[in-house]
Amino acid sequence: MGLFNVFGKKEERDRPMEEKQIPWLRLTRVEQLDEIAEKSKTTPVTIFKHSTTCGISRMVIRNFEDDYAIPEDKMKLYYLDLLAFRDVSNEVGYTFQVIHQSPQVLVIKNGEAVYHASHHSIHATDLERFMQ
Repeated sequence: MGLFNVFGKKEERDRPMEEKQIPWLRLTRVEQLDEIAEKSKTTPVTIFKHSTTCGISRMVIRNFEDDYAIPEDKMKLYYLDLLAFRDVSNEVGYTFQVIHQSPQVLVIKNGEAVYHASHHSIHATDLERFMQ
């Protein structure tokens, strides 16, 4: 390897990166929380509360998406834009008895929040232990 070849071969650098598809379901209505509680009786559900204007939230969701590798049939993944749907965000806290944070991730099983984390404590790999 030569001194100027530290960044790999030109062909490797010019190849487009594969875009990872995250199976996000949009959480936009309070009524969906009943559906989520019901679904969680057979498949764990994760809710990711994201603030679209917060730099920390943007960094956390990017890292989360990079590391997320759970198959769709093992966990349902909901995305909540908490600024656009503040009423839904507030109701998530009431329904699942979790104090609001942003960004925040909750895992719902059997209708209850069994895990939650916020800010830099959010790691997609932590969710794997809740898969069925």
